[in-house]
Amino acid sequence: MGEAQEQQLSIMAQEANEARSPGHTNVPNRSLLPRRRSFNWWLRVAIYAFLVIAGQSVATLLGRLYFDKGGDSKWLATVVQLCGFPVLLPYYCIPAASRNPITKNSTVQFKPRSTLVLASVYGSIGLLVALDCYLYSVGLAYLPVSTYSLICASQLAFNSLFSFLLNSQKFTPYIVNSLVLLTISSTLLVFQGDSADDPSGGSKTKYAIGFICTVGASAGYGLVLSLTQLAFKRVIRKETFRVVMDMIVYQSLVATCVIMVGLFASGEWKGLKKEMGMYKLGTVSYVMNLVWTAITWQLFNIGAIGLILEASSLFSNAISAMGLPVVPVLAVIFFHDKMDGIKAMAMVLAIWGFISYAYQHYLDDRKSKNENKNVNGEVSKASSLENING
Repeated sequence: MGEAQEQQLSIMAQEANEARSPGHTNVPNRSLLPRRRSFNWWLRVAIYAFLVIAGQSVATLLGRLYFDKGGDSKWLATVVQLCGFPVLLPYYCIPAASRNPITKNSTVQFKPRSTLVLASVYGSIGLLVALDCYLYSVGLAYLPVSTYSLICASQLAFNSLFSFLLNSQKFTPYIVNSLVLLTISSTLLVFQGDSADDPSGGSKTKYAIGFICTVGASAGYGLVLSLTQLAFKRVIRKETFRVVMDMIVYQSLVATCVIMVGLFASGEWKGLKKEMGMYKLGTVSYVMNLVWTAITWQLFNIGAIGLILEASSLFSNAISAMGLPVVPVLAVIFFHDKMDGIKAMAMVLAIWGFISYAYQHYLDDRKSKNENKNVNGEVSKASSLENING
C-alpha cells in the first residue's frame, strides 16, 4: 500500500514539474477541478447583473409608455429593441492591448472557427432573436404590465429545460429554491388588479393573442440563452469581452435586418410620420423614447450575454427574472402607480431567490478553494519525496 501511494505521489510530482515547464500549456487533472471565483469575477457579475436589471426595467417601462401615449407599430417597437447596437461600435476602435479580457484559469488554445461557421451561428441566433423580440412587442402591446411580467417569468422554466438538455445544467437545492422563489415573485404580480388599464381594451381576441405571443417569446428567450451558452462552449471557445461584443453586434445586425424587412413589407412604415405627430407627449419625446429604448436594450444585452459567459444561461435568466418585480416599483416612482403589499412581497422573494443562487456560487467557490489547497499540498509533498529519492 505504501509503495503504491509513493508511486502516485511521484506521478503527481512529475505532473507538477511539467506544469512549471515553459512548453506546458495544460494540466488535465487540475482543469477538472471546480474553478475558484475571484473578486474580479464577482465584480464583473455584479456589473452585468446591474445592466440586466436596469436595462430591462427601463426599456420595459419605455416600451409601455410608447404604446400608452399613442404608439401603435409593433414592428417599430421591435426594431428599437435591436437597432441600438451601433452605439457599441466605438469599442472596436480601442486598441486590443487596452481591452480588458475576461480571463479564466484555462490555458488551452483552440483553433479559430471559420468565418462561415461563425456567420451561421450569429445568423441562426439572430433570426431567433428577431422572432422573439417581435412576439414580446405584441405581448407588451396587448397585455397589462402585471400579466406580461407573470408570463415572462415562465422563461425560467423553459430555460431550465433547455439548459438541462443543451448545457448539462446541474440542479442543486439552492438553485431549485432560487428558481421557485423567482417564479413565485413574478407570479404574484398578476394579483395587482390593473385590469382597468388593460391595453387590449377588453378584447378577448387581443388578450389571447398577447398571451400566446408572450408565452412563445418566453420559450424562445430561454432557447436563445441556452443556444448562446452552447455556442460559447462548443463553437467560439474564447473567453474575452470581445466575443461578448461580437455576439451582440452580429446577432443584432441580423435581427435588425429581418425586422426592417417586416416593417416595410407590412406597410406600417407609411403611418410612422402620422404616429409621431399624434404622439401625446410630442415629437421630441417620441424620438427620445425610441432612442433610449434602443440604448437600454443594448445595455441589457451586454449584461445578459456577459452573465452567460461568466456563469450560465440559467444564471443570466435568473437575474433577468429578479428584475421583473423592479418594473412595478419604478412605475410607482415615475408613473405614480400605487405600491401595495403584493409588490413589496414580490421584491422580497426576488431578492431572496437571488441570494439563494449567489450562495450556491459561494459554496462552489469554497469547494474549489479547498480542493485546490488539497491538491497543492499533495503536489508539494510529492515534490519533496521526489527530491529526497533523487
